[in-house]
Amino acid sequence: MIRSTRGRSLSGDERRWLKVFAADKALDLGRGGISRLSALTGLSRTTITKATEELLGGRKLVSPGAGSRVRRVGGGRKKVEQADPAVPDLLRKILEETTAGDPMSLLRWTSQSTRTMAEELTRFGHPVTWVTVARCLAEMGYSLQANRKTKEGRQHANRDAQFLYINRQVKAHLKTSDPVISVDAKKKELVGGFKNAGRTWRPKGQPKEVNTKDFPSLAEGKALPYGVYDSGQNRAVVNVGVTHDTAEFAVESIRRWWKLDGRKTYPAARRLLICADAGGSNGNRRRAWKLNLQHLADEIQIPITVCHYPPGTSKWNKIEHRLFSFISLNWKGQPLISYETIINLIGGTKTRTGLKVKAVLDTNEYETGIKVSDEQLDEVRLRRHKVHPAWNYTISPHERS
Repeated sequence: MIRSTRGRSLSGDERRWLKVFAADKALDLGRGGISRLSALTGLSRTTITKATEELLGGRKLVSPGAGSRVRRVGGGRKKVEQADPAVPDLLRKILEETTAGDPMSLLRWTSQSTRTMAEELTRFGHPVTWVTVARCLAEMGYSLQANRKTKEGRQHANRDAQFLYINRQVKAHLKTSDPVISVDAKKKELVGGFKNAGRTWRPKGQPKEVNTKDFPSLAEGKALPYGVYDSGQNRAVVNVGVTHDTAEFAVESIRRWWKLDGRKTYPAARRLLICADAGGSNGNRRRAWKLNLQHLADEIQIPITVCHYPPGTSKWNKIEHRLFSFISLNWKGQPLISYETIINLIGGTKTRTGLKVKAVLDTNEYETGIKVSDEQLDEVRLRRHKVHPAWNYTISPHERS
């Protein structure tokens, strides 16, 4: 209880007057004023602080040293990424080198730590803290994942070195305005009235009816989407096959991309870079893959360079999180009842970043088990690179007679 100098208790009006007086003097004194008036009057710091807010019209006092000045809305120091707009752009470039993504969702993550990326940005002349990097990553749609989410089987000893080499090749081709494409085959789909994961908006109580069992015998056929994604233009062509995912089918899908989009977009192209997985129909050990690429090189008359991602790193392929994930989102909850439905859903895939997709149906019959002889392989004008020759090579066209 506060008492006057005469030893009697203060009345309510006197107490209120004392609070106002102490608050007014605290504002006049500036920094440390609240503490000094608290010691002189016996009022608590909290009481005097609330009184200063009342004098300021309900606005909080930002700093006692600021007197009666109050920070305006939006005032104060700007965020680093706002003061230096180059920070987010440079961070995106760093992330491009080691970004993975779940092909069935929008989720993305990176294998680098925030402190490592902060050091990299600082080295480029943009000093930031790891806290700033973490905030930027969250705003860019990245999230922190456990190790088990990014590890895919055994990790090759030369994995990181190959990633860096692919990145250098991509930059070199884009710098000279030559096409860079990422290729891969999407998961095989049954065509028919089968349940497709996901939900869509429909009138209440009127879901689409589908088969209770996913027996292949009930399907109209199977769809094999093979995608070709143009990294430089954010465009893609998806070739939907109906038979088998073979090396011939993979190269035919690239041929269709060239005819539909590539040669129009790159009329003066002098070379082509293909980024592909190390397995499947476009595997680095497949003879048929190299032989059919030779046929394509002879047709378009430009050298074709292939860089394979190391085994167990398929999710680092840009086509996974820049194309396939959005196709899956676009057709979620939609039964793939016909080939026409699949073509329309793939072709209608768009993103806020401007992705454009063309989809075509490939009804050709592709045989499996075709053997490529040593004589046929010798005809391939293949030059292996000095860096990881098993994964990096260039196939040059034969001269036309």
